[in-house]
Amino acid sequence: MLYQIEHKTAYKYHEPISLCHNLARLIPRNTSGQKCVKSSVVINPIPDVVHDFEDFFGNKVVYFAIQREHKELTVTVTSIIQQLVTDSLNSLLAHSANIAWEEARMQLYQPILAYIDARQYVPETTITSYDAAVTSYALASFTNNRPVVEALHHLTTRIFTDFQFKPGFTTIATPVSELMTQKKGVCQDFAHVAIACVRSIGLPARYVSGYIETLPPTGVEKLVGVDASHAWFSVFVPNIGWIDFDPTNNVMPSNQHVTIGWGRDYFDITPLKGVILSSGPHRLSVSVDMKRI
Repeated sequence: MLYQIEHKTAYKYHEPISLCHNLARLIPRNTSGQKCVKSSVVINPIPDVVHDFEDFFGNKVVYFAIQREHKELTVTVTSIIQQLVTDSLNSLLAHSANIAWEEARMQLYQPILAYIDARQYVPETTITSYDAAVTSYALASFTNNRPVVEALHHLTTRIFTDFQFKPGFTTIATPVSELMTQKKGVCQDFAHVAIACVRSIGLPARYVSGYIETLPPTGVEKLVGVDASHAWFSVFVPNIGWIDFDPTNNVMPSNQHVTIGWGRDYFDITPLKGVILSSGPHRLSVSVDMKRI
């Protein structure tokens, strides 16, 4: 399956901006389940400096700077993604699904390169810090000797059931402790809650940024720009590898999910961030169009 994804970010400034520096993490990376066939980045006004590189986590980053006066900034990234059909994960899950989560945690500390790399996703971060309440919530799913994949499914379903999807109620900086109290938020929040829970019992979890295809009701034409950025979480299990879970939709990501990249939390994979030289406010608009081709 092939997808074309257009992600457009537009800033309108109240006053002219004389200088801006930006980092864009909007080019999907290649994974075992997808291939980024091509990707183009169009920036208006044309930047004076552009440089692309890979960050510490292997995500594709575009740095650009505009060093002249401007009142608007648009960044449009268009990507063609090929979803790859693979049975390897299902085979591994069938073979190793009965490993208890305690055993998975113990195996994680074997001197194996992949395990060493995964362990960097065990420590908490500021936005995914956990307390006794988070650990208690996690342990309701991670009961004694429960198979790790079964426990992760159970945690995903509980977050889907217990938390209300409510845009505008939180910000990207809302801590997990507040989310646990309010039980409201959006996909980024639910991913952070799940990550905090998994890390609280000693397993590696990472934040995944990407897209999910929105399908209209039968007989209704899909509107342009109605899709949105999405987020979910991934857990490393010895002998299996990274397994993705989407608590917002209570599913394991499939061909309708496209990965941009990952990190320890949202702030490692922020789609677009930067610094501007201005004292005035600005208006932001984002539109995403994901369609099959």
